[in-house]
Amino acid sequence: MKTLFVSKFRFYLVFFSITFAFCSVGGRLVWLQVWNADKYTEIASSARKKVSTIKARRGDIVDSKGNLLATTRSVVDVGMDPHIILDEDKLKWSTLAGYLNISMKQLEEASNSKRVLDENGRYVREKRWVKLREDVDEGTYRKIKELKIKGIYGNFKHSRLYPNKKLASHLLGYVNKEGTPTMGVERFADYYLNGQDGWRESEKDGRRREMPQHRSFEVSPSDGLNIELSIDRRIQDFVEAELARISSEFEPLSASIIVSDPKSGYILALGNAPDFDPNKFNTGDLAHQRNRALSDLYEPGSTFKIVAVGGALNEGLVDGNHIIDCSLATFQSGSKKLRLPSDHNPLGRISVSEIVQKSSNRGAARLGILLGSNRLYKYCRSFGFGQKTDFGIGGERKGILPSTSRWDGLTITRLPIGHAVSVTPMQIHVAMSCVANGGVLMKPQFITRVFDREGKTVVPFNPKPVRRVIADYTAENLSKMLVSVVSDDGTARRAKIQGFSVAGKTGTTQKIIDGRYSNRHHVASFVGYFPAEKPRVAITVVVDEPKIKNGVLGYGGVVAAPSFHRIGTAIAAYWGMKPDNSKPDFVRNSSGILGSL
Repeated sequence: MKTLFVSKFRFYLVFFSITFAFCSVGGRLVWLQVWNADKYTEIASSARKKVSTIKARRGDIVDSKGNLLATTRSVVDVGMDPHIILDEDKLKWSTLAGYLNISMKQLEEASNSKRVLDENGRYVREKRWVKLREDVDEGTYRKIKELKIKGIYGNFKHSRLYPNKKLASHLLGYVNKEGTPTMGVERFADYYLNGQDGWRESEKDGRRREMPQHRSFEVSPSDGLNIELSIDRRIQDFVEAELARISSEFEPLSASIIVSDPKSGYILALGNAPDFDPNKFNTGDLAHQRNRALSDLYEPGSTFKIVAVGGALNEGLVDGNHIIDCSLATFQSGSKKLRLPSDHNPLGRISVSEIVQKSSNRGAARLGILLGSNRLYKYCRSFGFGQKTDFGIGGERKGILPSTSRWDGLTITRLPIGHAVSVTPMQIHVAMSCVANGGVLMKPQFITRVFDREGKTVVPFNPKPVRRVIADYTAENLSKMLVSVVSDDGTARRAKIQGFSVAGKTGTTQKIIDGRYSNRHHVASFVGYFPAEKPRVAITVVVDEPKIKNGVLGYGGVVAAPSFHRIGTAIAAYWGMKPDNSKPDFVRNSSGILGSL
């Protein structure tokens, strides 16, 4: 009886155990295949599906004439699967190495790199891809494929190319290896240039490789739009040739040149020395990538005198014929006795026109005093100083223009001559262009339009007036005075362009070294435009620390003015401008004396 009980117990135990096991498995299957069917179907599907990004082609950048400045090309990263290299194919390696411009040793090392090891030298996984060479052009890759070496593969990608190398590098900027626009137009206009990537869905085999025959979905990329700049490649060539000449002749720390149409504000050329090749952005000195025309600050010196003179003329306080005594070293202003800056040569009693022509420091200081601190500051701000020009490509600084509450007893006499203020080359360029444009300040721009592959304009960038700074008649009178600067009796006679009237102003400032103005460290500059009567071109040249040679200091009239002449002469010939040898009427001096001046 006991034996029977044990037998029945064992039977039921086994029976219920088996039944429970089957029920558990069945329940689990119901749970997986019914209740969570969607979830696990998706997991299984994703395990065999491959989603690949199809990169959009980045748009081109061209100059105002359609010349290509930046484009995108298809290149190939060539690599090796060391596990499937055949011994008989190694006979072709010398040819392969030649195509890739690599050594046979590199190929040997790649073929032996079959495993991925961790930092402790332990096996992690098999290595199925060893990169041999990046950015191989498609033509070379076709030759490699013709060798039919098993285990040599290529991954296609887009690469940014700047066909003119260093040309306009600070304006263009570049796209780095990760495809990120880093500076310049590339960064500013990335929204238009970048495009929209597409994607492709396909199946993978057991080795997680794509099976093209099983592609199910594909969304094509939308290529980026193209950008047309206002710069002219020929004029940019003139500028960069002149920068090379300055660098060779004067060995400065740096130099910047800006050329624009003063009526529209469009930049025709912009260059800095030193420069860089955006194709090799990661191999040069990072300091060379700085756009000094926007970022470098300096005391403008006499080029800044257009502010005080323009303000005093615009307020009706003086005209070109009014006489100012520049022989006085001090000036009594109310209860204050102000010490005036000195002139290079004694000038005595001269007209306002002669103050501009001979670049009198004392005369400009007297005009600043006449304006008063509030009005002088107002005109400084109105001409665009102490604020960014909103050029847009990054790295721009607003300069230094202290508010009147921070002025000391010398500021009112030093600011009119370009001391106690720091500016960028672009700011002084925009201010002088304002005079050339009849007193209207224009926003400097470098893009004229965004267009598609058919050449149709998608987004226009029209000229943008910012504000009127001085009246048109004031600008005309000031322009006539600036013409006298570029005469045989002026400080910028070397800026003259045969057959054209030129208006402009030189600047030579001592740099502050160890807290004091240095006699051996200067910034030389010239800012001007032509033809003075109907300006078509404004040019700014700024040279930082030109080397002193033959005992001659690096004055703006000696260093920068000749560069204006050469660039202007080249542009006039390039555009076929007809000379006009008739001289504009200068503002004549008079014998009248204005009150207490």
